[in-house]
Amino acid sequence: MRRREFMLLAGAAAAFPAATKAQDRMPFVGVLTGNVAGDPGAQMRVDAFQQGLADRGWIANQNCRFEVRWPGPNPARQQLEALELVAAAPDVLLSTSTGTTRALRDATQRIPIVFVGLSDPVGTGLVANLARPTGNLTGFSLYEHSMSGKWLSLLKDMAPAMSNAALLFNPDSSPYAPFYLQAAHQMENRLGLKVTGASVRSGAEIAGAIETAARTGGGLVVLPDGGFFGTQSAMTIALLAQRHVPAIFAVRFYAANGGLMSYGADLTQQFRDGAGYVDRLLRGAEVRTLPVQFATMFELVINMKAVNALGLTVPGRLLMEAELIE
Repeated sequence: MRRREFMLLAGAAAAFPAATKAQDRMPFVGVLTGNVAGDPGAQMRVDAFQQGLADRGWIANQNCRFEVRWPGPNPARQQLEALELVAAAPDVLLSTSTGTTRALRDATQRIPIVFVGLSDPVGTGLVANLARPTGNLTGFSLYEHSMSGKWLSLLKDMAPAMSNAALLFNPDSSPYAPFYLQAAHQMENRLGLKVTGASVRSGAEIAGAIETAARTGGGLVVLPDGGFFGTQSAMTIALLAQRHVPAIFAVRFYAANGGLMSYGADLTQQFRDGAGYVDRLLRGAEVRTLPVQFATMFELVINMKAVNALGLTVPGRLLMEAELIE
């Protein structure tokens, strides 16, 4: 064998392991939640996302790698976890809240980001074009801000003696809350309610808002913010029952676990839908071909134990619309 041929063969042999390694690299999906580890509802939804990918052929630790980060609702922690996750070079990212979506967007303009469960991504400045996203973000939104009027109307139907209502939110993890409050104010005259915002950052402040509602004959609308509220929900639901304060939630999970009522879209289904977009991106689709989608189906859930404990009666119209659970 001539020296030149030998050198070519040797060079090819040296390059082959690196090429094989690159080809064998498993696709990598990073998840940044707005929740803390141990939140059962959040874990259920992340499991649904992974199952959605498995249904499409992406099996964890077999042909796909997953990394899930649980920074909770704290913005500084979300930013740190976003930077660390992006540094690990995933192929696609999934975010589950407005805060985590912003943190990932600030950390990368290259890696595709699929969001789920957001409140009006246009109003919060995350996307500008719903039909053809122009950046590296797309995904699924649960609610537009006008939904606060629907929540108030349903709560007033359930508790007609209610004279005022407060929208409960954490300003740090719910930057969209002012939009909901603005829409809620537009319903005051129609419903005969005084509407206020209840800005809370701790369990003690939640308890204070409930005490105010109990003292003034009011009710509460708990805005969607699973990252903060998920860790406070058991205490909140128990205290609402104790102080006989009617409240409505945006997510079924809370009504199923003792809350009076909920009205909203299927958040778990959005995680499955998110798996569909992640699958398409892993297979070569571009973000601009995946339009932002809004939930179109909503369900009303009423917890009859909570109804009876509060001494309320479900009106006939709601009986026809709602799923009643014990």
